[in-house]
Amino acid sequence: MNKINKLFAEKAQDKKFLSLYFCAGCPTLDSTTDVILTMQRRGIDFIEVGIPFSDPLADGPVIQSAATKALKNGMSLKTLFAQLSEIKEKVSIPLILMGYLNPILHYGIEHFCQSCAEVGVSGMIIPDLPFDDYLNMVKPVADRYDLRVIMLITPETSEERIRFIDEHTDGFIYMVSSAAITGTQKSFDEQKQEYFRRIDQMQLRNPRMIGFGISNAQTLRAAQDNAAGAIIGSKFVMLLDEAGGNADVALDNLFEALK
Repeated sequence: MNKINKLFAEKAQDKKFLSLYFCAGCPTLDSTTDVILTMQRRGIDFIEVGIPFSDPLADGPVIQSAATKALKNGMSLKTLFAQLSEIKEKVSIPLILMGYLNPILHYGIEHFCQSCAEVGVSGMIIPDLPFDDYLNMVKPVADRYDLRVIMLITPETSEERIRFIDEHTDGFIYMVSSAAITGTQKSFDEQKQEYFRRIDQMQLRNPRMIGFGISNAQTLRAAQDNAAGAIIGSKFVMLLDEAGGNADVALDNLFEALK
């Protein structure tokens, strides 16, 4: 069974999940594997590993800066897969690669999915992947390699579209807290809370994870109260950079901020 499905099937009844995002190759080219293993040791449920790209349209300044640094450090998909292969036997939690379509197309969809399967990656998030291209071009290949393609929904996504996504995807649905770019927020206003409640009432087949803007106890609690759990990106990327790449220190500071 795919690790994402297994995680939600085995533990969804008794806990709320926490997923963290970081950019591969940042703050140093060789820090990727240590960050992953440290997060696993510290109890993170699954990890989104960012593929750096020169034009990250959906990302705020923190993740843009991390991507720029990673590219300057020499990070590429080929390098990332080589690094992940070194720790394949040590990683038991799901790894999800998150990146834009252009580098994946350049690498080749078939080659990308094959490489993911070979190094133990469980799925992918491609924010700028059109849904028709997902259905016709990506999903058939991903299915052959037992990979989950996670799709995003926003407050502007129609109910019809959400149900269509729910019907044709597997793993979980990534609920973007707002239509804005990534970044931290101090709280979720009533409009966002209503969005969370509206989606919850739809009783979708797939579990949902809420991301974008989660950085403190209030936003974490709001996400966990209205979904299977929370995804934290910018806050952890910022703390990891401030800690000079020391994932233990970054996690200590993150857990303190979430209290």
